[in-house]
Amino acid sequence: MFNRKRAAKYLCLSAAMAVILTGCGKKSPLDPGDPVSLTVWHYYNGSQQAAFDALVEEFNETVGREKGIYVQGYSQGSVSDLETAVRDSIGGKVGADAMPDIFSSYADTAYEVEQSGALADLSNYLEKEELDKYIDSYIEEGRIASDGSLRIFPTAKSTEIMMINKTDWEPFAEATGASLEDLKTIEGVAATSQKYYEWTDEQTPDVLEDGKAFYGRDAVANYFIIGMQQLGVEIFQIENGELTLNTPKEELHRLWDNYYVPMVKGYFGAYGSFRSDDVKTGDLLAYTGSTSSAMYFPDQVELDDNSYGIEYIVMAAPIFEGGQNYAVQQGAGMVVSKSDEKHEYAAVEFLKWFTEAENNLQFGCVSGYLPVLKEANSAEKLDQVITKKQLEVAPKTYDCLTTIFEKMDGLTLYTNKSFENGSAARKILEYHLADQAVQDRANVVAAMEAGESLEDASAPYVTEEAFEKWYDSFCDALHQTVGK
Repeated sequence: MFNRKRAAKYLCLSAAMAVILTGCGKKSPLDPGDPVSLTVWHYYNGSQQAAFDALVEEFNETVGREKGIYVQGYSQGSVSDLETAVRDSIGGKVGADAMPDIFSSYADTAYEVEQSGALADLSNYLEKEELDKYIDSYIEEGRIASDGSLRIFPTAKSTEIMMINKTDWEPFAEATGASLEDLKTIEGVAATSQKYYEWTDEQTPDVLEDGKAFYGRDAVANYFIIGMQQLGVEIFQIENGELTLNTPKEELHRLWDNYYVPMVKGYFGAYGSFRSDDVKTGDLLAYTGSTSSAMYFPDQVELDDNSYGIEYIVMAAPIFEGGQNYAVQQGAGMVVSKSDEKHEYAAVEFLKWFTEAENNLQFGCVSGYLPVLKEANSAEKLDQVITKKQLEVAPKTYDCLTTIFEKMDGLTLYTNKSFENGSAARKILEYHLADQAVQDRANVVAAMEAGESLEDASAPYVTEEAFEKWYDSFCDALHQTVGK
């Protein structure tokens, strides 16, 4: 842990500064002569951690010094590691560190912590005029308390985009007439993927059924939640704290047709830990993933016997034909541990500073996360910050952010409200169909290796009876998980 004496000495340089009046018209409880030390736990690593640390240092040297706040950030590793550390602290596990003043949290985890009474009510420290500056849906996501008060401070968000290996797309498109316009819908992606499988299969006429997958997606749970929302169905509907599961067969059939069937037939694929890994190995040409994944899109394809550089295309994530233009809203916010007024107030002051347009965009330039203030979500504002702060921004990240900014007015960002066992329910969406698709694809490949055609090998898995069996199993699993 950091040296508190050193932090105090550092902040006492400004002990003579006047006390500031901020936050809901209340007198600030801060005193530069008696500084507050705050710990922040997060899951940032690599360049994201470096960007966060740089901003923390800037805060400590400026606003923090003036107000009497010293912040120290600690990466806990992965999201899972962070959640475990928080649970251990709350549970008083032997050897666990004390609860931090601030920690990164997704809504489901924050909801769980809120049930234990461990989170501060941030509404006490923010005026309505301040809240109105943030994107409405980001603030709404943070109102997880039973009384609707704010518990999650939005700090950085993301949505999904499609990224394409332009270098290998172009000869395929030229030969087959495939168009980027086709990739704007999920059905178009499925049809294009079949076309790509057949085209690559034709390149080796002496080897049967060796076509390649075109597309994959990260976060299959998002496919369910947003896909259903595009089709007019809220799969997890929360009203007055009560959950209603909506699993209509017709809409789920469309999701099954446009994910499971292409996976089983080899038109879609999922091989590495993330689909950007599959683009790097040449196993996929395109994928749907988080805006924050843009930095991981490879600069080259690395084959066993050859490697070559590639260019990229960034597009908005596809939606269902005729569907409403919903896109996923995701990304952890920051929560403040319940403690005393001085620490809670100081924590909110830091979070407000971190989410100021310039600071938030500076972080987004490295991380690929979207800023949370309304005024910050524009290419014009991004360009101003890059110029003013002389930032070096990776072209992929820049193109990813500006693509979303251009589409923002026509998009409705959505995330379901938190509920008990929400994390477990999301895992059903993530793995139930995807795991079955991988298993059944392996069976299809084995049958083709034994001499069957793709059509014959896949036939038993794409029947109406196969869908009904999956649908019943899926619904049973969801109901059991949420206790309904």
